[in-house]
Amino acid sequence: MDGEQQNNRNFPTSNGSAQGEALQEPTGGSEPPVAENENDDHKTDRMMEEILERENLKAALKAVLKNKGAPGIDGMTVESLTGYLKENWTRIRSQLLEGKYAPQPVRRVEIPKAGGGVRKLGVPTVLDRWLQQAMQQIFQKHWDSKFSESSFGFRPKRSAHQAVERARSYIREGYSHVADFDLEKFFDKVNHDVLMSRVAKRIEDKRVLKLVRAFLNAGVMENGLFSDTEEGVPQGGPLSPVLSNLLLDELDCELEKRKLKFVRFADDCNVYVKSMRAGERVMESITKFLEKRLRLKVNKEKSAVGKPFRRKFLGFSFTAGSNPKIRIATPSLERMKTKVRLLTKPTKGQSLKQVVGELKRYLIGWRGYFGRCETPSVLIKLDKWIRRRLRALAWRHWKRGSKRYAELRKRNVDSDLAAQTCGSPKGPWRISKSPAMNLAIPNDYLKSLGLPSLLKSS
Repeated sequence: MDGEQQNNRNFPTSNGSAQGEALQEPTGGSEPPVAENENDDHKTDRMMEEILERENLKAALKAVLKNKGAPGIDGMTVESLTGYLKENWTRIRSQLLEGKYAPQPVRRVEIPKAGGGVRKLGVPTVLDRWLQQAMQQIFQKHWDSKFSESSFGFRPKRSAHQAVERARSYIREGYSHVADFDLEKFFDKVNHDVLMSRVAKRIEDKRVLKLVRAFLNAGVMENGLFSDTEEGVPQGGPLSPVLSNLLLDELDCELEKRKLKFVRFADDCNVYVKSMRAGERVMESITKFLEKRLRLKVNKEKSAVGKPFRRKFLGFSFTAGSNPKIRIATPSLERMKTKVRLLTKPTKGQSLKQVVGELKRYLIGWRGYFGRCETPSVLIKLDKWIRRRLRALAWRHWKRGSKRYAELRKRNVDSDLAAQTCGSPKGPWRISKSPAMNLAIPNDYLKSLGLPSLLKSS
């Protein structure tokens, strides 16, 4: 058997089949099998072997290929990963089994935050992303069933919508106030020693512990310069969400021990109480717990105690009263309108059809999340506002009076109304609401271009 064949026999392919024989120990290996009870947290001294099982690696590869994503510092694309592993898997596997694998630094990327500022993402290399995904799958299998029922972020079969629904159920039960905790730069400020002490309680395999620490300490490359990472878990890697849930599980346990009603989604945590005074006591005591026990800082500017309808949670809020409806929080509406304004700017030089195409992609995703709100009048108003933006854009595209008149006539607007509209001194926004523009560009026409309604039943 030549070298290439030897490499291929240990490698899981992207389509789920094996190149040659199934993933197995290298020739001559005598590693003992993984413990039979794989879900027992106290039998994790052979976890590296479990991570490197062929089926787990296949699932990880499938996930990485599906998620795509940008290259890391080495420039390797997701599409190149399969070929790279065919040539190098035996060497990489040996390094992992011997506890000698060294991750590469992550590539720093900054993206704008919805509420202003930037969020710093760390993009691992594609190879490191694959290995992190393989680790995450095993960690999730061992740990998830032990996590709190009130934790909803980054967990299988759980969602932000379920978290919001749980919060609403507490309000209906008479919990009229909420202590809304915002952790300051949580992913950037996680203390590595605190985190690793919690990981070590769940994992006995020193090779896995060493690898987790290596990923945390891999460093960052930004504008060609390397910097150490002494704290934080880089957003952008598959391992970060499950590690953050493990750390914050200690917060969940503390809240449960105090018999408090709470909902947590990643680093967003809301505790529901029956009075302002109770909320202030919870805010003070839990802030001390987070800062002393977990070395996390509460952002006191964004954290507060108040009525649920005055606070936002995962982009939503609630109507007032004992039987609240789920509504879209005002900041979420403003961000959406800002995005639509950007997409419909007249200076982009795009046709109406092209603009609608870009809008469609954004609005379908937005509707998939916020379309669950229970105040449809808001969505109806947004639909009307978006259509009006598009009519104003068309009016600007036509530019001059003669062109505008010709376009209105071509679209079955009678000559008197067309002339009256073109002679109006009003600006594009006011003209967009005119009878002529509603006749020229009716709702059905915009729908034919692909414009979706924000009302799911439409």
